[in-house]
This record gives sequence, structure tokens and C-alpha cells, in this order.
Amino acid sequence: MQIVFAAFTLAGGLIAALAGVYGLRQTRRIARSGHFAIALVKPVPPGAERVLLAFETADGRLMEIPSPVPLAEGRSIRLAYDPGDPRDVVVDGHRRTGVDGGFVVAGAMLTAIGIALALPVF
Repeated sequence: MQIVFAAFTLAGGLIAALAGVYGLRQTRRIARSGHFAIALVKPVPPGAERVLLAFETADGRLMEIPSPVPLAEGRSIRLAYDPGDPRDVVVDGHRRTGVDGGFVVAGAMLTAIGIALALPVF
């Protein structure tokens, strides 16, 4: 039975660590090589939780997406967006690397616990 707990803990740890690494990589990639735009922070629409960001892409498309971070409405902010998918944005000054770093740390800890649980079985 202990090997089952070890396997689930190990798998959960690996998934959490990979999710954190992927998030950090995406944030870094978009911030480094994405296109920049100035976005207007619009009010929260009915039934939503976050304000909307309205901006124009380099090819002239108008985008209106929910903000990935809490922001005050009625101001302008600078953001970087992925030209391949302009809905994927990084707001300057609000990169959320702490959340992704937390996933990496928690995943590493769960992976270590999973290995420690599996060692006595073998």
C-alpha cells in the first residue's frame, strides 16, 4: 500500500514541478520576444471576476481579454503579448513568477517525499 502512496505523491510532484517550469518559461519567452502594446483597463463585466484589457495588436486586431492579474480600472498599462496567440499576455510589473516558482518548489518537495516513501519498499 505504501508504494501506491509513493507513486501518487511522486506523480503529483512531477506534474506540479513541470507546470511551474512551463509557466516560468512561457512568462520569460513572452516578456523577452513578445510584442508590446498599451492596454486600457476596462471595468469588470457582469458575471466576471477580473477587469478587461483592451489593446491593439501589431497587425491591427483589437483584443479584449480578462486580465491575468488584479488591476485598477480606468488606467493604461504596458503589456507584452504572444504574436501567435495575443490572448497570452504578460503585464509589466506583474509577472506572477512567485506562483510558478511555488509550483516548482512544491513539486520538488512532493517528488522528494514520494521517493522517500518508495525507498523502504525496494
